Amino acid sequence: GAPPVANVDQAVLITSAVEPDFSKNLLDRFLVYLEGHDIHAEIYLTKTDLTKPQRLTKIRQDLAGYTKIGYPVFAPDKPFDPTILAQVQASFADKLTIFTGQTGAGKSTLLNHLVPGLDLATAAISHALNRGRHTTRTTDLYPIHGGLVADTPGFSSLGLLDVTLDDLRDRFPEFAALAPNCKFRGCQHVSEPHCAVKAALAAGDIMQSRYDNYLQFREELSGKRPVYKKK
Repeated sequence: GAPPVANVDQAVLITSAVEPDFSKNLLDRFLVYLEGHDIHAEIYLTKTDLTKPQRLTKIRQDLAGYTKIGYPVFAPDKPFDPTILAQVQASFADKLTIFTGQTGAGKSTLLNHLVPGLDLATAAISHALNRGRHTTRTTDLYPIHGGLVADTPGFSSLGLLDVTLDDLRDRFPEFAALAPNCKFRGCQHVSEPHCAVKAALAAGDIMQSRYDNYLQFREELSGKRPVYKKK
């Protein structure tokens, strides 16, 4: 699948803490997609004010794992904290940035805060489906902070399109970084002996959830139907 906008440099990947619930599975799907198009991803967490403190602490711990991989994470305590917004805006210069993420995660609301005067239509969440109504239909470009920003349609779910198993493996940057240390060239990090990725996993240096999702995505690519896990 081609990205909705050509020549995209980076993506602000918007994920909500609740409504819809935070999902590492969906986050990893998006990241695999973006890595495949050489789009640098930043993660922005919305609806932190609607989340129970214990749950939010757990989500922050998960997101710290993504920071370690190299994905910048913005998770403001207070929604649309001006300091955090300024950090996001600072990353726009000389780039074409897309805003993407799960439908209903608050993409348009965030864009409205980042680009005052934009006033994009935002829709109330449809609780029946816990899935946002699709408010954004077209892709428009907005000049902001020395760059261009595009609003793309939200996704309720994301299949793994046109990816080979080798592609999939290489779209996990933390695996790719360790792969030269695997005993076998072309190691898939599954059942091979002396695998640096599995060693790092055992040592707690790689997120278990990322590895589990990698195995699940491999199964899907091998012809099984997608299974959307909630967590």
